Amino acid sequence: MSDKKKNTPKFKLNSFWLYIPIFVILLGLSFLNSGDLGSRQISKNEFTKILEANDIKKIVVENNNVAQIFLKKEAEEKENHKKLTESPFYRKGSSLYTYNFGNQENFEKEISTEKSEHNLDFDISNIERTSMLDTIFSFLPFILLIGIWLFFMRRMSGGAGGGAGGGQIFNIGKSKAKLFDEDSKVRTTFKNVAGLEGAKEEVQEIVDFLKTPDKYTKLGGKIPKGALLVGPPGTGKTLLAKAVAGEAGVPFFSLSGSDFVEMFVGVGASRVRDLFKQAQQKSPSIIFIDEIDAIGRARGKNSMTGGNDERENTLNQLLTEMDGFGTDTNVIVLAATNRADVLDKALMRAGRFDRQIYVDLPDLHERREIFEVHIKPLKLADNANLEFLAQQTPGFSGADIANLCNEAALIAARNGKEAIEHQDFLDAVDRIVGGLEKKNKVITPKEKKVIAYHEAGHATVSWMLEHAAPLVKVTIVPRGQSLGAAWYLPEERKIVQTEQMLDEMCATMGGRAAEKLMFNKISTGALSDLEKVTKQARAMVTVYGLNEKVGNITYYDSTGNDSFVKPYSDGTAKTIDEEISKIIEGQYQRAIDLLDQHKDKLNELAELLLEREVIFKDDLIKVFGKRPFDKKEEKTDTVTED
Repeated sequence: MSDKKKNTPKFKLNSFWLYIPIFVILLGLSFLNSGDLGSRQISKNEFTKILEANDIKKIVVENNNVAQIFLKKEAEEKENHKKLTESPFYRKGSSLYTYNFGNQENFEKEISTEKSEHNLDFDISNIERTSMLDTIFSFLPFILLIGIWLFFMRRMSGGAGGGAGGGQIFNIGKSKAKLFDEDSKVRTTFKNVAGLEGAKEEVQEIVDFLKTPDKYTKLGGKIPKGALLVGPPGTGKTLLAKAVAGEAGVPFFSLSGSDFVEMFVGVGASRVRDLFKQAQQKSPSIIFIDEIDAIGRARGKNSMTGGNDERENTLNQLLTEMDGFGTDTNVIVLAATNRADVLDKALMRAGRFDRQIYVDLPDLHERREIFEVHIKPLKLADNANLEFLAQQTPGFSGADIANLCNEAALIAARNGKEAIEHQDFLDAVDRIVGGLEKKNKVITPKEKKVIAYHEAGHATVSWMLEHAAPLVKVTIVPRGQSLGAAWYLPEERKIVQTEQMLDEMCATMGGRAAEKLMFNKISTGALSDLEKVTKQARAMVTVYGLNEKVGNITYYDSTGNDSFVKPYSDGTAKTIDEEISKIIEGQYQRAIDLLDQHKDKLNELAELLLEREVIFKDDLIKVFGKRPFDKKEEKTDTVTED
């Protein structure tokens, strides 16, 4: 019962619900006041009988067509009238009968004749009466127009719950920032942020500025006005800002850059003014603007509307506010973006965003810490090896690791396990990197043999080269868009030497080299390999200056301003193309020579792949022996087949 109550959606009171009972009450009052509920419609003969019996006290003619007949007190006691007077709907003093007489002139003649003949003493009067329903229906078109106008105004102003400025058209220029203060504390602290030691140290200093400003200002220093968190998606920029809010204990205004964008002209600038006004009133405080590139894009570039662009007006107001409030207000602006290259230079200058904190992808040690954070709510088996998983996930961001842990839990649950095992994490890595397994994909035996030798070629060449990454797993089960795959355990490198890049390129070309050596034919299956080595070779020649003929020159522009300008001559372009081809063909021939020397091992590995479809590092050790380049034993556990 408790679960059902929890899952039951809560009823939300809307102001429009108040109009319904008011309308019902007014409708009820109109009926009760009319007195028509207790009266009965009578015919002409019945009216004549009542008239001749002299039972009528008075007649009230409504709207020239209906007669409301009121009886004398003694007449109401008669048997033929008593049934109506005892009705619960009858109200004392109201009309007992209604008579629709038709033509008023004939009715008045008839009444006059009867009064003179039978000496009757009742009164007759005329009134004009309109019902409340008629009044409502007459104003209904105007009511509908007003209701439709109010509805669209509410939608355009952000709805009933759209932050501080939502719900009313007159508050549309108000800031939509969400305020976190002592009443709504953020529970995220620096303990919840794994890795990012350098970034945490910088933002920790910002927290200290707000907590103890005298410590810095007594020496003549000024509190920095802003800090920009820059880095790839998923690295924890927003999480770091939440941790600052949790640690600082000061009011924290959080909103997105898109919250300033609205269909009305001038709204963005108005919201910026209101945001900084609120922050100054609650000083010391922090303003956090997520995805600031939504409004902070460089002005004058690719603008279709010229200088009167609404986004530019918003940015101009932000620049004014950041440089306008004094240093004694203790308001610090934090912003996050993964596109710092498109931000306006005026926004990036000192005095606005004084600091740029780069939040990079985590290294091996940081990935291990991130894994430890995300496995806390998970039920792990004893064989889960986090150190190996951290090595197996180079280039993964914090968000990717969180997704990996969740995917491993789903895989374990799908297989009916009581705990998440190490193999479930490896399957999750395969699922994220390579895609979903397609065991039912139809592959002919001939194609399967080519794929097996292709993957065996990768494995053999990488095993025989010193700087190539050691292999962990090889499979010929189709996964995603690939027909086979090989997983490696790459080494964490800060810089890469020429020999290391050449060995990696040679290992990548091992698949096509094996096809050429064994079948004297090549296939289209090496497309991704060719794409990878072409990018590496081009980078060696044009970016890193690792080619002797082209020399120590780079044609890479980090600012991205010369993307449409070729920074070299046609003669140099020809030389670059020749050197790229020379590097790739040289590593291709090197791979063929290596495979020719170990042709028997290549055959043995390919046959093992055809038989089992998936092989691991232990199987390669049995075929090739231990790698001659391993200077020490691997500290990580190898993965064995179930």
